[in-house]
Amino acid sequence: MLLLVHRMKLAKPLTAQFVPGIMLCLVLAMNASSATADDNTITPLDVARMKSVSSQAISPDGKSIAYTLRVQRDPLKDENGSAWTELHVVDSGTGRLRPFITGKVSISNVAWTPDGSGISFLTKRDDDKTTSIYVIPIDGGEARKLIEHSTSISTFDWRDDGKQIAFLAKNKDDPAEKKIRDKGFNAEGYEEDLKSTRIWIVDAEFGSNQKARLLDVPGSASEVQWSHDGTLIAAAFAPTPLIDHYYMYRRYHILNAETGKVVHKLNNPGKIGHLAWSPDNSKVAFLSGEDINDPSEGRLWIATVGIDGFMDATANYLPNVIEFHWSSNSQLCFLAHNSCLSEFGTIDIDKTSAKLTITSQPEDVVFESMSVSDATGQIALVGHSPSHLAEVFTAPTTAKSARRLTDVNPWLKEKRLARQEIVTYTARDGQTVEGVLIRPIDEEPGKRYPLQLFVHGGPESHVSNGWVSYYSYPGQVAAAKGYAVFHPNYRGSTGRGIAFAKDHQADYGGKEFNDLLDGVEHLVKSGLVNRKKVGITGGSYGGFASAWCATKHSEHFAAAVMFVGISNQISKSGTTDIADEMFHVHARKRIWDDWEFFLKRSPIYYVENAKTPILILHGKEDTRVHPSQSMELYRNLKILGKTPVRLVLYPGEGHGNRKAAARYDYSLRLHRWMDHYLKAAGGKAPPFKIDHGLTSAKPSTTE
Repeated sequence: MLLLVHRMKLAKPLTAQFVPGIMLCLVLAMNASSATADDNTITPLDVARMKSVSSQAISPDGKSIAYTLRVQRDPLKDENGSAWTELHVVDSGTGRLRPFITGKVSISNVAWTPDGSGISFLTKRDDDKTTSIYVIPIDGGEARKLIEHSTSISTFDWRDDGKQIAFLAKNKDDPAEKKIRDKGFNAEGYEEDLKSTRIWIVDAEFGSNQKARLLDVPGSASEVQWSHDGTLIAAAFAPTPLIDHYYMYRRYHILNAETGKVVHKLNNPGKIGHLAWSPDNSKVAFLSGEDINDPSEGRLWIATVGIDGFMDATANYLPNVIEFHWSSNSQLCFLAHNSCLSEFGTIDIDKTSAKLTITSQPEDVVFESMSVSDATGQIALVGHSPSHLAEVFTAPTTAKSARRLTDVNPWLKEKRLARQEIVTYTARDGQTVEGVLIRPIDEEPGKRYPLQLFVHGGPESHVSNGWVSYYSYPGQVAAAKGYAVFHPNYRGSTGRGIAFAKDHQADYGGKEFNDLLDGVEHLVKSGLVNRKKVGITGGSYGGFASAWCATKHSEHFAAAVMFVGISNQISKSGTTDIADEMFHVHARKRIWDDWEFFLKRSPIYYVENAKTPILILHGKEDTRVHPSQSMELYRNLKILGKTPVRLVLYPGEGHGNRKAAARYDYSLRLHRWMDHYLKAAGGKAPPFKIDHGLTSAKPSTTE
């Protein structure tokens, strides 16, 4: 039974209203302070320097919340590289902040020790050969290495009594094989030399010389969870280490913790996510897709250990569940994404059925994760809004209010931010579509503005009404320049139910991209957008959308920026590392089943139609969408010579830029290309060279 959803607007900053006795109903919207100076708007360099909370874990007693803080390297000052990840702690009652491990560090997998005396995490220090498990006392003191393995540890889980740890790591290289490679015999067997990830168990004792014990189970492990009594372990296994197998064919196994024997296999129906044991160890709850064709793991299932079959605890529930927690043996609380918003609820279960109740739906903050103290019921949350990046929030389950505990970018309060809102429109076939719109910062009534259409990837993802300004997202930077920025959650997006998420399948370039065109038309008819000044951008599937619209629908777009996108569906199927996923949740057929279909749903098929100037950007090490996809489109457009085209490759980057310099360079090129064709005179492409702010030299004025 689905109960009425409560929606409330925030009345006071830093406080959120709750439905009594259950879960969060609403949290703050911090309004940026008013200002008049243009330099008080968001710039690409501001985006490059922003911090955000990346994970949280509440202590067993509910008094403290450990969280990781993602600190981007300054592209103009710091040595180039990926963002640092620091460890901080905040008191859930007083809000007192304590930095624990900061600076040039990379902390991950934060978890409290079972007794709450310390915080465990993964890191690799300067003198470490591998990533190891460290523990730092909550009351002060240095972090100490607890567990070191011959290869890097990827994740771990504590037994409830704190005596043992289960962790995942790959096998060590064979010394004989290394000797052969060192002699120059380093031929690679494509997809044959991959090492599986294994489960190991070790005593949790400082200074212990005891070797870790291997649980020898076939397959490659990726999740591990002790039962509360320490007798069983739940683990996810893929048949091989291939990324395609990880996505599509992982299955949960229940293992005897002592012998490693498989006592129960969960033949889950699709992609899988998080798993958790019930307090009495009789059941497990886990996230999974509805079937092999479900593009996301957004359903919550209940399985009884030792008994085949599952209970769909979220039957007929459209939103995607992303987090959950056992409140008791018969009840779970959960966090879900409902289109552009998030919501909370409870599930009451018995032997044969489940009753789902929605308890709250925040309108001003989008929550991405939660953890719960079993002792007190205190909740820790990570959430973001149109006015701030991810922060730590807390709430007791029995109270009516929640508080935001952190403010990792205090300078944002001094910035002018454009208005952001959810837009709903009707597609040409009658389907209702939602999206997130950022309006031009100094919008004038009756004036039409250029539009940047941002298309998210996947498409099994969505854009929430939270913070949407990142290095590859035009966001507030574009709005400050006088653009409208629209993020449509087109068919194929998550959060609207499985039928909506599957509605794009076997139809590349079809209904889902009609949704894009219909969204633009809606904004034009509203009076906001100049029909002749529309640009499109996005990465991965959004890159495909950019290429598709710049060729097949070129008459609608004055500029395009394609990132790690697809241009040829036929060659893509033979060069990607997720061919099976593309088949099951996108194409629903192989290229040899219908060559003509795949050809005619490829942007290169329509290159002769292209009139849209397109900037193409791609990581040279991308295995998801091979850089040859960008090269194919570039070469054919270049030969035709009908429209400006540029290809920019980023060495050392994959399916998305990770390092500070490449991210900042991308951002500058995106905004310059859009400004050149949507606001300036256009014509031939702007120069390749770009002023990054590192030198006083002016950029080149030649091609």
